[in-house]
Amino acid sequence: MQVSVETTSELSRKMTVNVPEALVQEKIAQRFKTLAREVKIDGFRPGKVPAHVVKKMYGEQVRNEVLGDLINSTFPEALEEQNLNLAGRPYIEEVENTEGFKYTAVFEVYPEISLAGVDQLEVVRPTATVADSDVDDMIEKLRAQKQDWSIVDRASQVLDRVTIGFTGVSESENFTDGRIEDFKVVCGEKKMIPGFEDNLINLKAGDNKIFSVTFPEDYNHEKLAGKVAEFNVDVVSVEEPVLPTIDEEFIAAYGISDGTLESFRADIKNNMERELEQALRGKLKLAVMDELYEKIQITIPNALIDSEVENLLKPYVEKAKRQKVNIEELNIPRDAFEEQAKRRVALGLILSEVVQKNSIEIDNGKVLTTIENMAKSYERPDDVVRWYYSDEKRLDDVRQMVLEDQVIEWLVVQAKVTDETIKFSDVMDPR
Repeated sequence: MQVSVETTSELSRKMTVNVPEALVQEKIAQRFKTLAREVKIDGFRPGKVPAHVVKKMYGEQVRNEVLGDLINSTFPEALEEQNLNLAGRPYIEEVENTEGFKYTAVFEVYPEISLAGVDQLEVVRPTATVADSDVDDMIEKLRAQKQDWSIVDRASQVLDRVTIGFTGVSESENFTDGRIEDFKVVCGEKKMIPGFEDNLINLKAGDNKIFSVTFPEDYNHEKLAGKVAEFNVDVVSVEEPVLPTIDEEFIAAYGISDGTLESFRADIKNNMERELEQALRGKLKLAVMDELYEKIQITIPNALIDSEVENLLKPYVEKAKRQKVNIEELNIPRDAFEEQAKRRVALGLILSEVVQKNSIEIDNGKVLTTIENMAKSYERPDDVVRWYYSDEKRLDDVRQMVLEDQVIEWLVVQAKVTDETIKFSDVMDPR
């Protein structure tokens, strides 16, 4: 086998492989021998079909199959011989089978990655604690989740729930399919288009109001995006939120057996501290990744970018299938995912290089600790741990996550780190 390689760009290669005709004929002969034993042809007993009959009937098919097999077997050998690290699928550009067998493969290779500067990263590490006031806020959120509503005979205020009937018209076209009845809106919740909830404040049951608002430019209904709409609203009722009392019954609903406020607060704080620790690690990881992406510049194979874009598009493809629509109808701009795909691919390659160059190995103790921490939020943690360890793929997902965390830890040790104290709320709710 003769192999020649042409460099067509920094990462693109064009490799020509010549396979001796003698090897081609040897493989063809082997295939005919096997075929003669298996083929069934009228007029001949099984295994007794003459060779020339088999060749006449299956000659072209056999040769094509053999050539395909030879490409599959010789291509990896040629890559190894030339010390090339294939990135993505190759494109077999041309096949010649006169005077032997020759084919040309066009493909990309992985880039050479220099880690120079990896010890000069500058990272801001956020730190925070859970204060009593943060626990108070969390308890209020828990109360809000279990709140009830009570009808009031007054004008609506922020946080009140207003039940309305309404119609919407834009450019003389009714886009609400007639009238929508018994629609509930919480004023100030900001779930409706900007301006809609504001217009429901200071209205009583029985009031009617006509007002105009503009749909956002990025509204998910293309026909309404950026358009002015007129709404005709009738108020059916106004309700105010009624928060539950923090008593033994309320506390027991959260699994606190003794029903005391002290135990309730301690349990909430423990959960908040666990979530805070995870969030801080996530912020530190993001800071390291941002710095790494900026400092370590590499050329990324287009094949890997395309593959990652496909991965990012998968949820939208699945959604299209569920909705029984063609993915093209969703008008998803593919180039909107390219920058994210480039970042993910680049960081994946850089982190892999860090692992390889510094012989970082997965710490199985950390894998177990990670799984145990994830299991703590479940009713039966031991079952969750067994569930992870009973499936190699699930376990491998955790291993890769832990390995990535170990790489981040290694990079932090090398970096210049500045600690910055921030509030719990700024960590958990950046908005």
